[in-house]
Amino acid sequence: MLNDLITITPQHESSARAIFSKVLEQKKLLTKDKMIITITGEVGSGKSTISNVLGRLLKAEGIRAKIIDLDNFYKIPPLQRREWRLKNGLESIGYDEYDWESLNANIAAFINNKSATMPCVDLITSYVDELKTNYKGVDILIINGLYALRIKEADLKVFVEYTYHETREAQLYSGKEKMDDYRQKVLQREHEVVTSMKNHAEFFVDFESSLFHL
Repeated sequence: MLNDLITITPQHESSARAIFSKVLEQKKLLTKDKMIITITGEVGSGKSTISNVLGRLLKAEGIRAKIIDLDNFYKIPPLQRREWRLKNGLESIGYDEYDWESLNANIAAFINNKSATMPCVDLITSYVDELKTNYKGVDILIINGLYALRIKEADLKVFVEYTYHETREAQLYSGKEKMDDYRQKVLQREHEVVTSMKNHAEFFVDFESSLFHL
């Protein structure tokens, strides 16, 4: 996402380093050149920042990584999303809000060393731009987002253990959405959907205490 605000803390660093070690370990076991990592967690849990640090760690090792933020792939643009949700009800919030076809096209392009176009949200204008990416020579695709655990092509699925109740300060700092009673209901709904997928994760990051487990 364009113009996103991030602050890298020691917790982000330690979380990314733990995932980095797991990635190197897992990469040795693969029989293919390309690897897909998904990082799932609730709003404000540090998914994007951890992905950024992880990408830089990989770059330092000569491994080229590309980061995809699932928030760019909402079917309904930011300026219309609240109205759409109010009209369709809280139960409409979940997997089906995303354009999986577009995401899958980018995953296929990555696997086949081709180019693809993806949406890219400008957080200042709230408009959705387009970004053309060439995946040739990209070794690792890092996909972060609420429902990234659904991506079946992933070689490593990471879950960040940090609920929306604990991330309120980070949400306020990012300023992505107005924080009111309705927003709290949206966060609760997303919490329910995200936690329902935890059993699909292979590696867990306890962001608050910096503990990691399989």
